[in-house]
Amino acid sequence: MAAGKYNFTIEQGTTVDFDIAYKDSNDVAVNLSDYSGRMQIKDKIGGSTTHITLSSSLSPDGTGLNFSGSSGINPPTSGTIGVFISANSSSALDFSKAVYDLEIVSGSTFPIVTRLLQGSVTLDKEVTTVS
Repeated sequence: MAAGKYNFTIEQGTTVDFDIAYKDSNDVAVNLSDYSGRMQIKDKIGGSTTHITLSSSLSPDGTGLNFSGSSGINPPTSGTIGVFISANSSSALDFSKAVYDLEIVSGSTFPIVTRLLQGSVTLDKEVTTVS
């Protein structure tokens, strides 16, 4: 299965919060109970500049990938992955256009990696800053 294409904009200094519903070819939610995830926003494909990394190990401010949806209320069996970047984390971003992909991983000895999404990210720079 080829990765889905999704381009999005981050408004610098605001909270990014959206859900992805992962379903199989029969439109049934995929049980994500034994999965982990990772996502990077980089300057370009194969680039060496990583603007931000998200994983299923959420950072203290909640930035990361939540396999119970962005609100944390959906069970992993719902196939919902929440993508969350805190306002504080988005304030630190400094690029105009970048690329990303989101991968999920099942298993540890012989991990199976699936790229779910990929695309471009535009950063809409903020005017108002809080000190």
